Amino acid sequence: MSTASRASRAGITLLTTGALSLGLLTANAGTAAAAEQVCSGIASVYGVLPDGRLTYSAINPVNGNRSKTLVGPDLGFEPKAMATLNFNTVLVTSTAGALYRVDVRTNDETLALANAPVRIADGGWTHDKLTYDGYGHLYGTASGILMQYRVSATKPAGSQHIDTRKEIGTGFVLKTLTAVGQDRLIATTEAGKLHSYKIIGGAWKRDDLKDEGWSGFNQLVSPGGGFYYGRMETTGGMYWYKDANVSDGNGADIKYNVNDPVDASGWTQKLLSAAPRTVSCKAASTLGQDIARDAIAEVGNNFSDFDFVHGNAWCAEFVRYIWGGNEVDHLGDVDARAISLYEYGKSHGTWRTSAPKVGDAVLWDQGGNLNDGWADHVNLVVAVSADGKQIQTVGGNESRKVQRSGWFNWDTAASPVGVGPVRGFASPKG
Repeated sequence: MSTASRASRAGITLLTTGALSLGLLTANAGTAAAAEQVCSGIASVYGVLPDGRLTYSAINPVNGNRSKTLVGPDLGFEPKAMATLNFNTVLVTSTAGALYRVDVRTNDETLALANAPVRIADGGWTHDKLTYDGYGHLYGTASGILMQYRVSATKPAGSQHIDTRKEIGTGFVLKTLTAVGQDRLIATTEAGKLHSYKIIGGAWKRDDLKDEGWSGFNQLVSPGGGFYYGRMETTGGMYWYKDANVSDGNGADIKYNVNDPVDASGWTQKLLSAAPRTVSCKAASTLGQDIARDAIAEVGNNFSDFDFVHGNAWCAEFVRYIWGGNEVDHLGDVDARAISLYEYGKSHGTWRTSAPKVGDAVLWDQGGNLNDGWADHVNLVVAVSADGKQIQTVGGNESRKVQRSGWFNWDTAASPVGVGPVRGFASPKG
C-alpha cells in the first residue's frame, strides 16, 4: 500500500370514490403473492395526470397490493420531469425549463399541498428525466447526457441547495430512469434492455441486467429494497418486480410478478416518481454476510475507471461503496476519510474495540489515538473465527487494488498493509 500524507487523506385506506370516477384506477386493486424476503415500509409513489394534477399512491411491498390512491390539485404549469426527495417534497420541472418544489401537506385521507408550487429556478432545467437516490444526489438526463447534482437541504430553495452540477457521461438515451440506491440507477431502453448503473465520483459503470422484455414501460420507479414498479404504456397497468441484490450487476435474481400486477390498468399518470428509501429488505442477520460477499467479489479490482475523491487513498471510499450497495443506514456520515468510519460507529453506537463481526469496518492506526481525527487505514471484515480471535479482511487501495488477507490475529498482529495495529470496529446499521 502506498501511504498518502495526512493532508491529502483528511480531507392504508380504501381507494377513494373520486379516484375511481376520474378513471385513474380500476376498482380491483390487485392481490399478489408474498415476496420472498421479509420487507418493511410502504412504496410511496407520486405522479402527475395528463391534466396536471398531482397524485399519490401507496403500495404494500410485501404483497404488491395498492392500498391508496389520492388525487390532488393542478400544479399550475406543464410538467416535464419529476423526482421525489422525501415523503413531502417533490421536485418537478416544467416544459419551459423551470424547476419547482412541491410541498405536500398531507397524503393521508386527502392529497393537499402546503402552499403553491415554489419556483426555485427560472430556467436551465431541460431534463427529460429526473430521479433522486435518497443519499444527497439528484440525477437527470438531457440530450443523452447524465448529470448529477448535490442536494443539501430537505426543502431546497435554490442553487445554494442544489449545486455541484457534474456531467457523468454521454450516450444515456433512455426510455426510463430511476434510482435504486446510493449512486445506483436502473434504466430501460426503447429496445427493451434493462441496465444498471453505478456512479462513483465522475465515473460510471454499466451492467446489463436484461437484454429484452422491458420495452413496454414508459415509467419505472423504485422505493428501495430492490423493488421496481413499471407502468405499462399501452394498458396503464402497474407491474412489480423484486431484485434480490441490486448491487450484483446480475438480473438473474429479479423476481417477476407478471401474473399478479399491482393493477392491470388504470395508471394514467404521465409522470411517476417514488419516494426513495421508504422500503427496506435488509435483515440484520444477513447484512454482514451480504457486505462480505460483495467485498470479496471486488478482490483484484483496481477501480481505475472510478473517480474517487482521493485517487491515491480510497480505502474509506471502498467501504462506503460496499456499504452503500447494501442500503446501510446513515451512510451520509461516511466520507473519504478513514476516520469517518470511527465517527460513524461512535455516532450510532456500533463502535467496539473487540468482538469483530462480519461486515464491520476495521480501523488501523499507527498513532493509536483515533480521537486526534485521523486513522491510517480502514477495510472490511469478511470472516471471523469461531473463537473471535482471528479475522480475514478485504480492503481497497491495498497495493493499488482490492485485496483479501489470510487469517490473522487481529489483537496482536500488525496490519497486513503496514499501517499499525487494529484500533477497533464499526458495525453498519441496517
